[in-house]
Amino acid sequence: MINADEIAGIIKQRIATYATGTSEAEIGTVIAVGDNIARIYGLDNAQSSELVEFPNGVSGIVLNLEEDSVGVAIMGPDTGIKEGDKVRRTGRIASVPVGDAVLGRVVNPLGDPVDGKGAIASSQYRTIENTAPTVVERQGVKQPLQTGIRAIDALIPIGKGQRELIIGDRGTGKTAIAVDTIINQRGKNVICIYVAIGQKSSTVAALLQTFERHGAMEYTTIVTVSAAEPASLKWIAPFAGCAMAEYFMYEGKDVLIVYDDLTRHAQAYREVSLLLRRPPGREAYPGDIFFLHSRLLERAAKLSDEKGGGSITALPIIETQAGDVSAYIPTNVISITDGQIYLQNGLFFQGIRPAVDVGISVSRVGSSAQTKAMKSVAGRLKLDLAQYRELAAFSKLASDLDKATQQQLNRGDKMTQVLVQPQLAPQPMEDEVAVIFAATRGYLDAIPTARLGDWVQRFVEYVHEKHPAVTDTIRTTNALSDDTEKQLIAAIDDFNKGF
Repeated sequence: MINADEIAGIIKQRIATYATGTSEAEIGTVIAVGDNIARIYGLDNAQSSELVEFPNGVSGIVLNLEEDSVGVAIMGPDTGIKEGDKVRRTGRIASVPVGDAVLGRVVNPLGDPVDGKGAIASSQYRTIENTAPTVVERQGVKQPLQTGIRAIDALIPIGKGQRELIIGDRGTGKTAIAVDTIINQRGKNVICIYVAIGQKSSTVAALLQTFERHGAMEYTTIVTVSAAEPASLKWIAPFAGCAMAEYFMYEGKDVLIVYDDLTRHAQAYREVSLLLRRPPGREAYPGDIFFLHSRLLERAAKLSDEKGGGSITALPIIETQAGDVSAYIPTNVISITDGQIYLQNGLFFQGIRPAVDVGISVSRVGSSAQTKAMKSVAGRLKLDLAQYRELAAFSKLASDLDKATQQQLNRGDKMTQVLVQPQLAPQPMEDEVAVIFAATRGYLDAIPTARLGDWVQRFVEYVHEKHPAVTDTIRTTNALSDDTEKQLIAAIDDFNKGF
């Protein structure tokens, strides 16, 4: 039997909790469209960087807020959009999925997967534009980020939280350095994000295979936008990658992010700006091109211990034309970063690879981002190479050289050759220290230069097999003690007798 009082009670409760609500969506109208840019009338309350939705499901980002219309960059093909179409505000600022769900995936700048492995199951999103950590929230760069490349770890050390520019002409091995560095982070608890801006899809596919082959995709996310896609997508790609990196940094983790490359990024931004009728400046770049890159790179930092001590290390890449480092975009980015690794065409074709010009490459963090062991062997290497460069230039003019000069030229030649390293073969720090120690102390002076590559490879194998205590001690203590030095010298002598 149903009780009338019960029913009355339920009705009263429903009436008390009844809420009327109208859902209000602001709708605008497309008044002009072309070149992936739309002008929209009627979105008076739209915010900068807000996402809007076109009838065919394509998103757009609000860029220009003008008196009677807003300029929107369309994040996809504009073929299905026509004048008079209704555009809806989403109220959401452009953001991407973040967290462990994006690791091992290949995504586009909107965070949608492009690797065919299904949707990304992430519940967390982060806006692509965020304020960089303040001075108080940062600390100095003092922990090394090992690249596994002898020339860089010894002479141009990179620290966690640093921004180190990789700069050089097309085809000098800029991407190769970044890829080796990512592969070298395996087992070092560093998360990597690789942003490919306007690269060929085939190049990114080959890169993905390389990472998978070396087990690097477990801790890596690739954000890719191909050359054929709209300039607006290329423009947001590095910001999207940086947002993914920031999530991990604020979780107290170390992140390495590669922007490959910012020259194409600047060109894409120039294209978007000109289509939005923003006034052009030098080389037709808009006036805020410096601000574009500085607000991106300034987000790389080593956070203070109170903030969890996480870090983002950024390796932006810039492509120069005929080695012109003084062009507009290169000088801009050089002034924002903490040093640059300069790759030279001439060295590359001489077979010195990585083609790092140690003369003008610099790390403004210096040896504070090196282990004690590396510091003790690298100091001598820098000095010897500097003297060798001066002598080499001078010796071209001189006909007969005294014995000391010849010896120094020979030693410098050996040093240069020791810094040559095959691609995709990064070395642990302890092996680098052992090899550079042998070179700087003159143990390679008698080895023919042509056989040095073979010597390095076989010597490292020999030490691991016959004298594992040496490399183990260097790895665990990060230093080269007198005892270890004696053992290392003994190992080199033993090996050289058989070589």
